[in-house]
Amino acid sequence: MIETLRGLGYSTATAIADIIDNSIAADACMVDLRFIWKGPDSVVAIQDNGCGMDDTQLDCAMRLGEKSPLDSRSASDLGRFGIGLKTASFSQCRRLTVASRQQDGEVCCLRWDLDVLAASPDDGWHLLEGPEESSGDLLVPLQAAERGTLVLWERLDRIVTLGFTEQDFLELVDVVERHLAMVFHRYLSGPNPTLNIRLNDRLVVPWDPFLSGHPATWTSPLVLLETDGGKIEMQGHVLPHKDRLSQNEHDLAAGPDGWTAQQGFYVYRNRRLLVAGSWLGLGQGRSWTKEEAHRLARIRLDIPNSADTDWKIDIRKSTARPTVQVRPILTKLAEDTRSRARRVFAHRGKATRLGDSQPVAEVWRTEHFQGGTRYRIDRDHPAVNAVIEEAGPLTPQIRTMLRIIEETIPVQRIWLDTTEGRETPRTGFADDPPNEVKAVLETMFRNMVVRKGLSPSRAKERLLHTEPFQNYPDLVDALPDEISVDKEARQ
Repeated sequence: MIETLRGLGYSTATAIADIIDNSIAADACMVDLRFIWKGPDSVVAIQDNGCGMDDTQLDCAMRLGEKSPLDSRSASDLGRFGIGLKTASFSQCRRLTVASRQQDGEVCCLRWDLDVLAASPDDGWHLLEGPEESSGDLLVPLQAAERGTLVLWERLDRIVTLGFTEQDFLELVDVVERHLAMVFHRYLSGPNPTLNIRLNDRLVVPWDPFLSGHPATWTSPLVLLETDGGKIEMQGHVLPHKDRLSQNEHDLAAGPDGWTAQQGFYVYRNRRLLVAGSWLGLGQGRSWTKEEAHRLARIRLDIPNSADTDWKIDIRKSTARPTVQVRPILTKLAEDTRSRARRVFAHRGKATRLGDSQPVAEVWRTEHFQGGTRYRIDRDHPAVNAVIEEAGPLTPQIRTMLRIIEETIPVQRIWLDTTEGRETPRTGFADDPPNEVKAVLETMFRNMVVRKGLSPSRAKERLLHTEPFQNYPDLVDALPDEISVDKEARQ
């Protein structure tokens, strides 16, 4: 049975997070993790300063299935099945030792050794007392503490496999750190965090998936929903475009698995993250997939532990399935958040409308028809219209040229470049020197005033609502308030 439970699918990071859940339930405010490299004899030790256990409590904690998932629990309980400590540990090691002490009490210690069970001539569940003789020194940190619990993983056969090196071990430590920073970020955050985690004597820094403190992050109003399983909270977030972030901010905000993988819902139970980036099978017609266009969309979703059964929370606390009751509301919030994220991604974080809500005249327009979608150049755009009106006998050739451009847009190439480069191509004079933008802007301005007869103030207003100049209000404002029509006409 235990060998079967080893295959539940824990990673090292998710298994350690499951152990830390027990530390939080024991009112611990500090968890110390030590990854000790000794080749095949490497060890992982997890020690907290929680309330600890006596002999009877430890004996119950080491049993499989001691607690029924149907039992009533406190609202702050992070467990459910009563086997997380064992299954998480067995998924990584063959020897599990747990030592604990209550305030200034005696240290009690029990261990499971899968090799001892396998070699036993009977079918007994032989739970052993005390640490392995060679491992006694590993319990010294707990003996020096006033209270707490120490979980010791030895014989790491699922970690230190054939060819596994010390460098692989160090990289694993980094993976674990990123995961814990994400899963427990709401415990680790704030001026007075309720939990601190040290990993090899280094504090784990929380990772906020929503960039909550950034001024360019869009946040929806909080939505509260009463369900049969309890109250649910949800809130959409659209993160800033790369152009609005420093390189360090952009790298950090990507998360453990990268921008595209981290989009979607973030499901929490009692502030503990269960699902980090998933569309939860929602969508219109078919389930949404993770696409570059929606990489900035992240939605916080808080559920109570009373909804575990309804949401089908699994043993590893890594999956959740919304109930039929809430799916329409989640879908509506997700559609709005995804739409906003798509616009930010496409326009590089720049607004397409000004404060007066007047629409911006865009060069390209999208046409949807039964056969699909196509893109057309708007002949009414001021820059395009000015050329057509002044073209005279060249008008047919210019219209032909525009049509050829429309019919040969390298859509597939743009799509590949965007997908592989994970970034939208540069447009709207991005990264061009201001003088180049100014030269084009002045040509447009002269045409509006000299040929169209607009006043300079009216021409400026039009330019502020014309793509791409709406993104350069300072350059537009610097245009002259007066212009000599005769002089410009002669030129």
